[in-house]
Amino acid sequence: MTTELSTHDAEYDARNEDLKIWVDGALVHKDEAKVSVYDSGFMLGDGMWEGLRLYDGCWAFFDEHMDRLFDSCKAVSLDIGKTREEIHEILDATAAANGATTDAHARLMITRGRKAKPFQHPKLSRWGPTIVAIVEHSKTAEALTARGIRLATVPQVRGLPTSQDAKFNSHSKLNCVIACLQAEQAGADEGLMLDPHGFVNTTNACNFFIVRKGEVWTSTGDYCMNGVTRQKVIDLCRANDIPVFEKNYSLYEAYGADEAFLTGTFGAQTPVAEIDGKQIGEGKAGPMTLRIRALYKELVARNVAAQA
Repeated sequence: MTTELSTHDAEYDARNEDLKIWVDGALVHKDEAKVSVYDSGFMLGDGMWEGLRLYDGCWAFFDEHMDRLFDSCKAVSLDIGKTREEIHEILDATAAANGATTDAHARLMITRGRKAKPFQHPKLSRWGPTIVAIVEHSKTAEALTARGIRLATVPQVRGLPTSQDAKFNSHSKLNCVIACLQAEQAGADEGLMLDPHGFVNTTNACNFFIVRKGEVWTSTGDYCMNGVTRQKVIDLCRANDIPVFEKNYSLYEAYGADEAFLTGTFGAQTPVAEIDGKQIGEGKAGPMTLRIRALYKELVARNVAAQA
């Protein structure tokens, strides 16, 4: 049986066994990093998070990640109580405490905070937000780029913005967890999720692209996470005369694609080997995927150099 992968699989790093975690203003050992059982994030999934990559001492595309975080928190009336500069300082302090300078991944989590009673109403969160930052030493597992990801189309869909807008990078990820379980039970690595109209949308963890006859296609963006890496790939295609389209398309076009890949902050561009048991292209990263990966690597280097 083929070992299951995910787009967040990383090479083992022993340094992660002894991490210091930022929890509400204090750096504590990971074994002691705790929040209250009354916390809104634990109790209700009421919070937002961001994933960021550290390259050569700089957080790649920091401004874009903060745009998404602050917009999301504003939309749900969650007052972070910190400026962007203060968030940057928290991430830097956590990275420094763990000796992380490059090939590191941060998960920044902000919830509505501790509640007075174990009920839903946001006004019961009376003590301000809970802020947690985890910075791990993290390099993408080589098997991801060598073998690629196997996807299974799942019945769980990305819903309408009037149910829960997919643009919220919220702690409420049950929809995506269910999709991941459905894919795993189908013998795949991750779930390929459709939109409410049956068009190909995204996976349970990443944004999804296909390549057909030299063109790069992705979903309209109406029902998927407004991914930072997704947008960078679209921008890179436009800047380098690669035809790129945000459009509706079905599994018919996805099955017949020459290549397919996923985008995300952690894995950047991860090749898709098969969908529903059907091999995509050569079953590994194709020439367009490799070209975009190289262009993206150059873009990260320029962004990091501009911050240095």
